[in-house]
Amino acid sequence: MIANAGHLPGLSREALRWREVAHGAWGERVVLALPELDAAQAAALCERVRENARERLKQMPVARIVDAVDAAVARLLDREHPLRRKAEHLLPIVTGYDRETVRLGLTGYLRTFRRPQLLRFLAEDFANPAMLDGFQPAAKGGLLRAQGPELLLHIWAGNVPALSLWSLICGLLVKAGSIGKLASAEPLTAGWFAGLLAEIDPEIGECLAVVWWKGGDAAAEAPFLQAADTVMAYGGNETLAALRAKLPVTTRFLPHGHRIGFGVVAREALDSRKAPALARLAAHDVARYEQQGCYSPQMLFVERGGRVAPAEFAGYLARELAALAHRHPRRALSPGEAAAVAGWRGAQELRGLEGAAELFGEPADPWSVVHVEAAEALSPTGLNRTLKLVAVDDLAAVPALVGPYRAFLQTAGVAAAPERLLRLAERLAAVGVSRIAPLGRMTAPEPGWHHDGRFSLLDLVTLTEIEPGAEAAAEGFAPYAE
Repeated sequence: MIANAGHLPGLSREALRWREVAHGAWGERVVLALPELDAAQAAALCERVRENARERLKQMPVARIVDAVDAAVARLLDREHPLRRKAEHLLPIVTGYDRETVRLGLTGYLRTFRRPQLLRFLAEDFANPAMLDGFQPAAKGGLLRAQGPELLLHIWAGNVPALSLWSLICGLLVKAGSIGKLASAEPLTAGWFAGLLAEIDPEIGECLAVVWWKGGDAAAEAPFLQAADTVMAYGGNETLAALRAKLPVTTRFLPHGHRIGFGVVAREALDSRKAPALARLAAHDVARYEQQGCYSPQMLFVERGGRVAPAEFAGYLARELAALAHRHPRRALSPGEAAAVAGWRGAQELRGLEGAAELFGEPADPWSVVHVEAAEALSPTGLNRTLKLVAVDDLAAVPALVGPYRAFLQTAGVAAAPERLLRLAERLAAVGVSRIAPLGRMTAPEPGWHHDGRFSLLDLVTLTEIEPGAEAAAEGFAPYAE
């Protein structure tokens, strides 16, 4: 089976060069056809998207864009729709995640982009979203107008299926002409979504494109980097630093680099009734997409003094991860990933021999839990269902243990009583944590969340201001002023 990737308005398939990449075993194999544009085709596509956005998208009311996105998402949520059925069939083959993980993950994620949620995106960043359609009164006087980029380039990572939709939809909501660069690890969903939008509202479909080039190909990426006035990129910090160096100084750059997540469990959450359910929620955060998301937990800090001790809670977690391995098998690991897991586990086994750690799970198990009694600073694990549980005497110690990783902090999952939650949140915010979620929801951010502590939409726009003085001066030139 051959599946075409991308969305390329104005370019005929016959005029393009296509690279075919096979995924899966012979029994269940798919060949992806990835478009390779030459410099002239890339430049023409950028100009076409820019001009169409200027003439069409920027003239539309934002409500029309919301309705089109909602309609496209509704089709992808319909399990009988041909494209949803194709997604459920192909994405497990391409990404390696098991079918139930993909099915449940898609449904939960896509619900983030229904019409009520999109309106929350807009309301979260704009006191008056109508400023995207025209000048609106400002609270301090005068008028404000928000303009999205003329050409917004998205460079996506492929560690989580459909992750590309987040930035693509944000770009549409601010009426930016958008070009998205597919990740080789998941090059399908963004193109499917763009195609659906083009069916639902052909004018919107002309204002975005989905392309591919091999990562690091300087010649292939140059036309896009030079044409875009804003670039939103996801990836490793070294990759993002190299990308920033290639951009013109006038280009707005919005990077999203590597992050590390962690959880915090207070003693009041640890009794024989609450602890097993809490362990189940934490295990789902660990297993969902194999800790590939920036919000996934790699370490849990568990407070002593509850009716369930940290070591016992680690046992609960181990049992839940073992159960999840049967219901949702871990995807096959690459050689590099397998080496990272083995190296991390080997180091923990050595600490276990020294009496400094307790290791749950066998080397052949697709998960590992390590429990340590001595407090230690936050550190990465081997990913792919590897978790370290650290016992602490008091939650007040946690901010100092995670603070050294300030530049990499984002999501903390917290299980604590209300007053302690607020006290801890203040201290976590001070060391760089930008999102605090309940355990079980770490990997499912709320609509309109501030990714990496930034605005999803407001970061993309430029505000034009008519000062009160300009309004007052204009009164002097009105016909009725004579």
